Amino acid sequence: MMLCLGTTPAVQRVMVFPHLVAGEVNRATRTLEGVAGKSVNVAKVLHALGERVVALGFAGGERGAFLERCLEAAGIEHDFVPVAPSTRQCTTLLDEATGSVTELVEESQPVEAQVYDELLARLGRHLDGSRALVMSGTVATGGPLDLYARATTWARAAGTLTAVDASGLALERALEAGPDLVKPNRVELAATVGRQLPDEAAVQAAMRELSEGGARQVIVTAGRQPTLAFDGRCFWRIAVPTVKTVNPIGSGDAFTAALVSRLARGMTSGRLAGGARRPGRPMP
Repeated sequence: MMLCLGTTPAVQRVMVFPHLVAGEVNRATRTLEGVAGKSVNVAKVLHALGERVVALGFAGGERGAFLERCLEAAGIEHDFVPVAPSTRQCTTLLDEATGSVTELVEESQPVEAQVYDELLARLGRHLDGSRALVMSGTVATGGPLDLYARATTWARAAGTLTAVDASGLALERALEAGPDLVKPNRVELAATVGRQLPDEAAVQAAMRELSEGGARQVIVTAGRQPTLAFDGRCFWRIAVPTVKTVNPIGSGDAFTAALVSRLARGMTSGRLAGGARRPGRPMP
C-alpha cells in the first residue's frame, strides 16, 4: 500500500479554446471536470500503475464531496478529514491555436489547528504495512510547517519509504527528518534555497545543500530540460523524451508517482537502484 498525503487537493476544471484572447469573451469548445492537486495527482498515477493507494488530506463542502466521489469512482481509497472551508477549485485554460496553457489557482483556506492532529492520526493508522508515503504540495495556509517532518519521522520509524515533493519552509523542515527522496522542480528548488539558479552548476550546488540538510536522494525536474538526480555521491542527468505537449499540468506529479513506485519495488539500502539509474548517465 502507498499513502499520498497533501493538504490542498482541488476540484479541477479544464477548458479548451480554439483561440484564447485576453480581455475578450472566449467560448470553450470542451470543458472537463475532475479532481487534482499534487497529492491527488500522485494517487491517480500510482493507481494507474497498479499500486494500492490511500489518499489523505482535507475535504470540505460540496467540492470536497465531489472529490471523494471521483476517487471512489476511480477505485482509489481515501481517508480525508472533513473541514469547514470548501475544497478549492483550479481552472486550466488550453489555447489550441498557440498551444499555451494558463493555470488559474485558487489558494486553499485556513483550517482549524486540531484537524492537523486528526490528519496525522489517520496517517498513523495506515502506516502499518505501507510501502511508501508521498507528501506533496504546500501546507494549507496557517498550517504547521513541520507537518511533513513529523509525517516523515513516523513513516521512517515504520520502515516506510518517504518522498517529499514540496518547496520552501515545508521542505526545509522535512529535511530535518531525513526523507528518502525529495523532488522539487527547478523553480521550487530556487525558492527553497532562496536564490536564482541560472545554470546547471548552480542547480547541482543547491541539490548538494538539500542532501547535506538531510535528504538521502534529490531529484530535480525541469520540464523539457534534463532531470538531475543526486544520491549523495554521484550526480545523474536523465534525458527527457520528446512528446507532443497537450496539457503539462501535473506532469511533475506523474514523475514522482512513477519514481516512487519504482523505488519501492527495487530500492536497496535507501539508494537509487536498478532501473532507476539506467536512463541517465553519470556526471563528474
